[in-house]
Amino acid sequence: MMSFQYQQLAQQIAHKIYQGELAIGQRLLSLRQFSEHHQISLNTAKSCYELLEAQGYVYVKNKSGYFVKAKKQPFVDEPKHLDFIAKAREVSNLDLQIEILESAISNDLIHLGSIQLSPNHVPVEALRRSIQRALKHSKPEDFLYSERQGHIHLREALSEHWAEDGFFIAKEDIYICNGCMPALSVVLQNLTQQGDSVIIPTPNFNGQLQLLAVLKRKIIELPAHTQGFDLKRLEEAMKSSTAKVCLLTVNYQNPLGFCLTNAEKEQIAKLAEKYKCYVIEDDIYSECTFGSTRPLPIKYWDKAGYVILCGSVSKSVSSSYRVGWFCIGSNLKHLRSKIISQNVTVNTPLQLGLADLIYSRAYRQHLVQLRPKLMAQVEQYRQFIIQAFYDVDLRINQPQGGYSFWLQFPEKIDGLKMYYFAQSKSINIVPGEVFGEEQRYKNCIRLNAGHELSEEIQRAIELLADWVRAELQQSKVA
Repeated sequence: MMSFQYQQLAQQIAHKIYQGELAIGQRLLSLRQFSEHHQISLNTAKSCYELLEAQGYVYVKNKSGYFVKAKKQPFVDEPKHLDFIAKAREVSNLDLQIEILESAISNDLIHLGSIQLSPNHVPVEALRRSIQRALKHSKPEDFLYSERQGHIHLREALSEHWAEDGFFIAKEDIYICNGCMPALSVVLQNLTQQGDSVIIPTPNFNGQLQLLAVLKRKIIELPAHTQGFDLKRLEEAMKSSTAKVCLLTVNYQNPLGFCLTNAEKEQIAKLAEKYKCYVIEDDIYSECTFGSTRPLPIKYWDKAGYVILCGSVSKSVSSSYRVGWFCIGSNLKHLRSKIISQNVTVNTPLQLGLADLIYSRAYRQHLVQLRPKLMAQVEQYRQFIIQAFYDVDLRINQPQGGYSFWLQFPEKIDGLKMYYFAQSKSINIVPGEVFGEEQRYKNCIRLNAGHELSEEIQRAIELLADWVRAELQQSKVA
């Protein structure tokens, strides 16, 4: 899998700065000159320079351009790729999964656990205006029971919003629900039965694994890494196993942050059709891209209806705004009555408020403003984490979007033990053990970078680093 073009260009410039080929204080090409030189769009050029600025390689002078800054970053490897062959099995440690998921959303702890945006990134005023406007222009029937499929205004708004991003889903195929996890639950219950197996790359979001455990579905794990996962392995699993469903996140997967290429997504859609294996696509992070446009979902290449797109605005607007969706095609219309009966009706004012946010362009404007902030914030976290663990053999991912970090430590470090230590210090993290089976990720943890890197969070990260050093020193003595 390749990085986005702006990331590749940024890496090239960063290398030149590191090697001294570009002098400190030297002015870079203007955005227009840079775009013409590399035959790229102005948006791509701007994303490249913004990433370099976030990484501390360049700085900007008002009306003068971008200049090289004195900065040499330490080189840190990405997490090692673990290879394994897995057979269908149940998700273990359900009690631990539930305990960790519940503690991850505790507001009494420092927010390094649950992947959620800071309240300061939430477009509160725009939401308030949209909800007020929606209530003002609502009709009497909007205060009766809502359609179980979801309000037509929101379904139309989503359809038009996605069409602007380059893919079309008819309003008739969109079903509104109370968030992404309820969407996954409804779809899984209609496509599988208890005891069935679901193909899923790991390490993978622990909330999905918990859901599969609660639904009594087995899993067939595929080895995932910071560049994605092996599509040949995926095909083998589709072909040789009894699983008829995959659960995939291909745009900024949690926790690794990878984004598959368009060619890889197209191949997945073709494999789904070839083996009649449904792909449930959790696309919840796609709008948290660091680029100017969101990446396309697998659904874009789905010709036969074997891809079910699921998502919500909980990662791009607010974790408390519980509005999500799933999209099914005509080949699953025979399940419509059953799906409708299982789908819980969503608060109508919230639906209408989100529809107004989209139609008024406030949502798109929010995304335009959020993306560069998010990119800078994530890079700030990454550099601080590297600095805090400067003398530890740390491996950390380089997210291409979203705001989750996957940290891999020496094997002597126990992520679950670190989790309990962090809890005792009112810090929330998530141990790697719950992102897959057989304790493959026991020496890993996941951190949230959705909040501003405050002094409190910096102290928390430094405290974790000190604990790791003490554990390593103790293991040497032993």
